[in-house]
Order: sequence, then structure tokens, then C-alpha cells
Amino acid sequence: MSLHPFKIDLRTLTAEGVSLDGTEPATFFALDPKDNVRAISPLTYSLQLLRDEDKLILTGELSADFSLDCGRCAEPFDFAMEILDYEAELPIEGEGIIIDLTEAIRDDILVALPPYPRCEDGNIEPRECPAHGRFESVPAAPPDEPATSDPAVWNVLDQLKNR
Repeated sequence: MSLHPFKIDLRTLTAEGVSLDGTEPATFFALDPKDNVRAISPLTYSLQLLRDEDKLILTGELSADFSLDCGRCAEPFDFAMEILDYEAELPIEGEGIIIDLTEAIRDDILVALPPYPRCEDGNIEPRECPAHGRFESVPAAPPDEPATSDPAVWNVLDQLKNR
């Protein structure tokens, strides 16, 4: 019986390690279709796996294309995620002989996506955000009057601190 490529049987690891090369469908990322991040291509990977006593060391390359919603205009744009120098260390815990790398790889890719994506981040078909400059033309609010120097303004904070 063949294991999923990211489920590693520790008994099969040699001193030279194991190479993992291939693709996984976009469903690998297990993203909700209503989310503002959608996988639009398979995950492509070329990885080397080595065992170092009580941990697995994973190095290589990962790539996949995503559709992200712009944080400024809310329109989708495409983003190619490439991690060319991927590295991960996974502890070997317990007596299990099967280690599943799926969650670690999935999480590392998703965490590497832009945290506040903008159309300008799109690297497949670059474009300027339609909302660019829309919010910058709003005049700044005039500064408020200086705060009073009345010590009573701190009473509420002092009460919280004393609880």
C-alpha cells in the first residue's frame, strides 16, 4: 500500500534522505471557497527530507498560485507563491513510525502569503489597484485641543489599576 507523499514512513529513511518531487491538487490547501484566499493551481514541490536524531529536516522548493482579495478595493488578483529556499524542522515525537508533513507544509505556504494583500502584490498579471489614491485624498482631521492637565482625568485608569 502506497502512502500519501507527505506521510513519511520513518523506516524508509536512509542516511542519504528521501527526495519528494511532484504536485498536489489545489484542494491540498483545504481552503473555504468563500475565503479571501483561494488556491488556483496545484502545489508543486521539490523537497529533500533528512532525519537528524529526533527531528526531520525538510528543505527545497514549493510553489502554487492563489487568488487573493485586495485589502483596499476587495477585487481578486492572482499571486504566485514561490518559496525557493524552504526549510522546516519537524520533531519526531513518540513511537509512531509515520510522520505527516501535510499540515506543516500547508501552514508554511499560507503564512508566507501577503498578510494584507493589495492588487500591487499581484505578480502574475501586475496591475494598479483601482482604489489607489482614493483614501489618500481625504484631508487629515485637525488636531484636537491639547488634553487638560486636570489630574482627575486619570481617576478612571487608577480605578482599573486598583481592581
